[in-house]
Amino acid sequence: MQRNVVETVLGAVVIAVAAGFLFFFYSATDIRPANGYEISASFSKIDGLDTGSTVRVSGVKVGKVTDFRLDPESYTAIVTMNIDNGVKLPLDTAAVIASGGLLDGKFLSLEPGADTEMMEPGDRIQFTQSTPGLEQLLGQVIFSMNKKGDDTTGPAE
Repeated sequence: MQRNVVETVLGAVVIAVAAGFLFFFYSATDIRPANGYEISASFSKIDGLDTGSTVRVSGVKVGKVTDFRLDPESYTAIVTMNIDNGVKLPLDTAAVIASGGLLDGKFLSLEPGADTEMMEPGDRIQFTQSTPGLEQLLGQVIFSMNKKGDDTTGPAE
């Protein structure tokens, strides 16, 4: 009888710990159903952007990336995002893929314009900018350093 009580208590503790982990996972990963409106944007490249990446306005999270696909005609990446219902964006909003830092991933930064008309569900952002990759930035730095070294002018002989 003593053994059954210990096993029952131990089983209850395991179930409680598992429930705690599920609650933590659910709240930390933000997998709740999206309740907002969807808009899209077209980029030349989306290196480092993933489904679930945050969408921010002035650094404040206002949505997340829900999908991306390749446009078969223009070969650009179409990024679909879900924006919170309380956030209304002007038609001339710009979208920029930004980096959170060296250890952080990329996110989508929206820069609202001054248009008085607001975007509707299903609209597409017209003004976009992709960020260059780290390799490209390093290549530009190295190229500019080499070019400065080649531009030395000495006295005329």
